[in-house]
Amino acid sequence: MSNLPFPRLSPQVLSDDGDELQFCTTCAFSHACLSQGMDKNALKELHVLVEHVGPFHAGDYLFREGDPFEAIAAVRAGSVKTCVTDRDGHEHVLGFHFPGEVIGLNAIDGHRYPCDAIALDTVMLCRFSFPKISVLATRVPGIQRELFRLLSRDIGRAALLAGDWSADQRVAAFLVGMSRRLSARGFSSTRFQLTMARTDIANYLRLAPETVSRVLRRMQDEGVLAVDRREVELLAPDRLEAMAAPILRE
Repeated sequence: MSNLPFPRLSPQVLSDDGDELQFCTTCAFSHACLSQGMDKNALKELHVLVEHVGPFHAGDYLFREGDPFEAIAAVRAGSVKTCVTDRDGHEHVLGFHFPGEVIGLNAIDGHRYPCDAIALDTVMLCRFSFPKISVLATRVPGIQRELFRLLSRDIGRAALLAGDWSADQRVAAFLVGMSRRLSARGFSSTRFQLTMARTDIANYLRLAPETVSRVLRRMQDEGVLAVDRREVELLAPDRLEAMAAPILRE
């Protein structure tokens, strides 16, 4: 394991408010807007208000299942878990969301949030009024395409683990997916923190917690990765990619 410090998903490290003419580097919509020649001033002229919300702390609810749907939010810093609770009180983890990613898209159809969103660490959000961003989407085709892309990506992730995959393949796909998502936002693709509990990872992967721990331990013994509590370093990313390939090709 390298002795270099691990990047932490915290506002101090990851938050980037940009300036009056530039968006946060992690913003899910910045590329779509800027590619259309728009800046923050242009968005203000269209009365699209981007509200910075937070900080939320670990365990805080960002929204709850059944709350009226008024806005989507981009994670500006920190990480978020989405989940539902069944009639027997059992929690089912739907996903994890990192800086630059959007939560709340699955509420568009039913006008109420269909799940809970819970902060895993210190979280800052950029809140977008959905009625206003819908108006913007009619004037800026890039925004509409971005919304469709984000919806499609969420659907794809939800179906990712539905197949009859082995525990090794599921854990590998989870780690490779995290690596790719963080890398896409300019963060390290090989060194990061698992801000979620092992029990949450296991729940999401539909595995027992002891199975996830056993797989991680074996991968560490084989030199594929190094784990120190919640800190992970991918030592052989190509081997992980190969393990995850059957799932990620689906």
